[in-house]
Amino acid sequence: MHIAVLTLTISLPGCRSLKEKRQRMGGLHERFGRNPAVAVCESGEHDRLEASEWTFVVAATTLPKMESLCSEIEDKIQRGVDGRVMEVTREVL
Repeated sequence: MHIAVLTLTISLPGCRSLKEKRQRMGGLHERFGRNPAVAVCESGEHDRLEASEWTFVVAATTLPKMESLCSEIEDKIQRGVDGRVMEVTREVL
């Protein structure tokens, strides 16, 4: 079993309310939480409207599959979130 912890910090320039922050993040929890190999949570930047931090725990039977899932998550967030990914950290356990 291979496990990775993927953390993304996202900048949300011009965000003025918690409601707008939630809309701009586009339901990441619902989208990625459906996959049984992925656990997701908003892990930081709770008090800042112009930033959000999300952590994904990805589990797979093979290293290439785990890497593929992590890359897929990064790509979907880059394309699907109204913000800029400022930092990505990936830790393989």
